[in-house]
Amino acid sequence: MSNLRIFAVNHKKISSLHIDNVCCSKIRANLRRLKLHLPHGRNYSSLPDVDDGDTVTDFMAQERERGITIQSAAVTFDWKGYRINLIDTPGHVDFTLEVERCLRVLDGAVAVFDASAGVEAQTLTVWRQADKHKIPRICFLNKMDKTGASFNYAVESIREKLKAKPLLLQLPIGEAKTFKGVVDVVNKEKLLWNLNSDDGKNFERKPLLEVSDPQLLKETTEARNALIEQVADLDDEFANLVLGEFSENFDLLPAEKLQTAIHRVTLAQTAVPVLCGSALKNKGVQPLLDAITMYLPSPEERNYEFLQWYKGDLCALAFKVLHDKQRGPLVFMRIYSGMIKPQLAIHNINGNCTERISRLLLPFADQHVEIPSLTAGNIALTVGLKHTATGDTIVSSKSSALAAARRAERKGEKKHRENNEAERLLLAGVEIPEPVFFCTIEPPSMAKQPDLDHALKCLQREDPSLKVKLDPDSGQTILCGMGELHIEIIHDRIKREYGLETYLGPLQVAYRETILNSVRATDALDRTLGDKRHLVTVELEAKPLETSSLQPVIDYAQSVTQDLSQASQEAVENGIHSACLQGPLLGSPIQDVAVTLHSLVIHPGTSTTMISACVSRCMQKALKKADKQILEPLMNLEVTVPRDYLSPVLADLAQRRGNIQEIQTRQDNKVVIGFVPLAEIMGYSTVLRTLTSGSATFALELSNYQAMNPQDQSTLLSRRSGLT
Repeated sequence: MSNLRIFAVNHKKISSLHIDNVCCSKIRANLRRLKLHLPHGRNYSSLPDVDDGDTVTDFMAQERERGITIQSAAVTFDWKGYRINLIDTPGHVDFTLEVERCLRVLDGAVAVFDASAGVEAQTLTVWRQADKHKIPRICFLNKMDKTGASFNYAVESIREKLKAKPLLLQLPIGEAKTFKGVVDVVNKEKLLWNLNSDDGKNFERKPLLEVSDPQLLKETTEARNALIEQVADLDDEFANLVLGEFSENFDLLPAEKLQTAIHRVTLAQTAVPVLCGSALKNKGVQPLLDAITMYLPSPEERNYEFLQWYKGDLCALAFKVLHDKQRGPLVFMRIYSGMIKPQLAIHNINGNCTERISRLLLPFADQHVEIPSLTAGNIALTVGLKHTATGDTIVSSKSSALAAARRAERKGEKKHRENNEAERLLLAGVEIPEPVFFCTIEPPSMAKQPDLDHALKCLQREDPSLKVKLDPDSGQTILCGMGELHIEIIHDRIKREYGLETYLGPLQVAYRETILNSVRATDALDRTLGDKRHLVTVELEAKPLETSSLQPVIDYAQSVTQDLSQASQEAVENGIHSACLQGPLLGSPIQDVAVTLHSLVIHPGTSTTMISACVSRCMQKALKKADKQILEPLMNLEVTVPRDYLSPVLADLAQRRGNIQEIQTRQDNKVVIGFVPLAEIMGYSTVLRTLTSGSATFALELSNYQAMNPQDQSTLLSRRSGLT
């Protein structure tokens, strides 16, 4: 599955050079160029590799067993005088949040594609995430030596499916079994790797000559001319240069001029450079690293508006938390300005608390190097921060944050209320997706419940997409996750890392509920507690909302808003929100509902808790009176299957209430694209393997929530109530 890799680069050369070949075996990254404090690296008797299950950045036992990336891992290394911070991110849809929170702190990315498959289902999701964060990127077509690899097909899929403009900086020399090297289109050179070399260190760079390679030279010249025209269309400065001095003969155009223009176009995100190779034998990896330092931005080239407010003071974003048994919580930070040192006191704007960094580390997957300081543009790993969580903004002190807020005010920003001064300084955090699966989790005995609670608390801090809640009726702990694999991995980690043999209940789908018609309800609450009387009378109306909204949209009648205090309004909204957490049909959250408060009479001295309780009860009455509808999660499904097995796969999807949108052709395979309800797709991997003798693959992604038809809804309710 294709993944995104991430980079940030700082333009200062490093005085002492240390090249770590380890990082070439798996190209997923985050990059920046900075002064080196001390050389670091490892010596390996053989090069780590994905296929051997010993990749540096896939250090978790579950990752090595399955051959996939589950959590992002950072590696810092040097390449030709540049400091590179590389982050390896997952490609599986269940771990989309890992990609999201890494992209938030990066300056550039490398999208790695399977050359035989081109753009796949999850590629689109990750590409959209990079678009959202405005990340310049490079495309690397991997597995050029794999059977079925097609450079032209992969490039065309980038153009068609991602709506991107690929700039072909390389051409492959051979494909599949005949792949032996690449052509550098910009410099008109060929790079050939030694066929007997497993580590890819040794390769020859030769100029293309008319005598030895007439056909290859002709193809390369045509590709270079096309590249020059393409870049000239996208960059006015380069167009003027080409039309002025080199309009007669593009061959005379210096490579440096073309590379500078490609750099500008990449930063403007109007096109994406495309390179190719094979990471298995490290063919094409060195030119990719060169391209990263040449075309992706350095931290100075990324324009972050908030930096001007800090005037060189510390400003950092915590984007990931890990738990280490010896060191405690390890917090990953991207430093945007200033410097971090051990024993430094920092202020957390989100948590409004001050903590002290006890140690400062440079990340190298699961091994870390202790360092005396780190400056802007780097990724730091800090020890000693007990309260910092994903998405928190870190500054040197509270006074520094307020001074930055005043500078922002003077810069002509909109006037904020004084208590909002710090809010504008918060760096954008991470959007946490809603879970779609849940199941119960139980410890082996009640004596182990505190240990399970501690393990889940630590795992939640590491992974914000994992939600844990308590069932109010049964008292059981409910685990909510992004998919079957996500929950399976969490269960396995509890066993391996915390030594707890837990029991999981059957997986349940996270349904939602809504209403179909408008209803009114009234309620009154009259209680005397001690010598104080609490009296509330409420009248409200609930109606369906045309646009999708997870939270109820609350409105107030004119007569209500005149006398409503801020505290009472908060109490009303808390009551409505709490009532919408559990619907009347399945106890699932209510969505797409608008609520209008028509009347609210409060006796003097009535507590806000009583107001919330009365409003919540009234809202529940309204929901019970209304015509109700269950909404089920609908998944985008993409199945890649050999032609011979297409019919049984389509027949099986029809039984699963699948809706086929189109069937594409990809090399010798068929790609079935459609929608299928999540409830029907549980355990699908085993069935698909049986139907196709293990030759098919599939990818899932949440599309939206759709209304169930009456028959399916009735069947679900009967099953839940135990009648069927």
